[in-house]
Amino acid sequence: MTKSEIAELKNANNGELGKYLNPANDTKTLFFTLDKLGRLPESFDGKYFVPLCKHPAEKIRLLAVKNLGKLCDEAYLTHLENISISDESTMVRREAISSIGRMRNKNAIPVLINSLNDSDPKIVLQAIRGLLVFNDNHQVIAELKKLINHPNEVIRNVIEKEYFDNSKSTYLENHCKSPDHLKNVAVNGDVLKVLKVVQDESIHLTFTSPPYYNARDYSIYQSYNEYLEFLRDVFKEVHRITKEGRFFILNTSPIIIPRVSRQHSSKRYPIPFDIHPFLIEMGWEFIDDIVWVKPEFSAKDRNSSFRQHRKPLAYKPTAITEYLMVYRKKTHKLIDWNIRQYDYKTVQESKVLGEIDKTNTWNIDPTFDKTHTAVFPLELCLRVLKYYSFKNDLVFDPFGGSGTFGKAAQSLDRFFFTTEISEKYFQRIIENIGQNVLFNSEFPNKYYSLHEFKKIIETIK
Repeated sequence: MTKSEIAELKNANNGELGKYLNPANDTKTLFFTLDKLGRLPESFDGKYFVPLCKHPAEKIRLLAVKNLGKLCDEAYLTHLENISISDESTMVRREAISSIGRMRNKNAIPVLINSLNDSDPKIVLQAIRGLLVFNDNHQVIAELKKLINHPNEVIRNVIEKEYFDNSKSTYLENHCKSPDHLKNVAVNGDVLKVLKVVQDESIHLTFTSPPYYNARDYSIYQSYNEYLEFLRDVFKEVHRITKEGRFFILNTSPIIIPRVSRQHSSKRYPIPFDIHPFLIEMGWEFIDDIVWVKPEFSAKDRNSSFRQHRKPLAYKPTAITEYLMVYRKKTHKLIDWNIRQYDYKTVQESKVLGEIDKTNTWNIDPTFDKTHTAVFPLELCLRVLKYYSFKNDLVFDPFGGSGTFGKAAQSLDRFFFTTEISEKYFQRIIENIGQNVLFNSEFPNKYYSLHEFKKIIETIK
């Protein structure tokens, strides 16, 4: 039987279609018929689905319950409740609760409330979804509010958003704006000291690559814990100055500290994985991981010894990737809310044109600089800016390096703000970005010492 024939039968003759829904039929016939039923007419007799809800095949039971739910018929409430409790398949049980919720019937409230105690979080979420329809019911509200202490984080987030979030999803005039005194500014100073005088919610995007732990001459720390604590302090300040719901992209990778001698082993530090828990704790929400893939010739070969002796346990792959860990400042507001803060013209002019990256692997050649030993490729900066910011946004790099991110920002009509503690690299920023402003002469590039920057802030206050 074809899909079109099934459509004709379901609208004309339930009994004729019932022949194909006989539990005695083979699984293939049953699956095809149930799967192709689509929307059911109000007059459809659900009695054909009831025996199939006990079929030995999980996929048949699942489709039978799903089709029964399409009828939104209170007559099947008890039947669906029993399935939600007793079926051995959690998928079938979830579908039963979903079907009960779709009834939008007050008689289903006790069943859905009982399901809030289920051990499967997805069943609880389906029950919450069904109960939210009755948000004027005091019993429903009281039961749902209790879930604010549920062990599952997704459930807690839903309840917090529905009942404990006091923020308003309205237009905020200042969301798309940023302080003029930070636009196209580079500060030569300790990033923590600089950020201490920057006001809350000033920037739209941060993209940075922190100094690698004791792997470069410009980043020496007494211990790995000291290094992680320093990054935690910096990124906590970045969180404070970032606007609600906006992004922070961290470019880093595990690094190797060479061994002291042949009698000792080298040490590999998983920087992105160790810093991640700190970021979540301080209020960043993990969104994506993007893998920056470099050409093999650009990385140090770690296979030479292994290729010769081929002994197990000694394999060490050549590292040609780095991570771009994408985070968003935690909020209950959706991405669409952020977009709606901008005027139509800005949104249109900020659209990402041409080819886009369809996967989370970006193949980009590294860049080498005459002064800085580890610099952003311009292409990497351009992609991040296009995907995660709008025209005229203020974007920030707390570890300015050679200033590539600032240069990329101006080329895409964004304002940059950056800090760099090294005098040598700060001079490279000035040389690299220069004095020219590509899109807005009202805010020429400005380069301050920490002392000068603080005086600017004091003047404004």
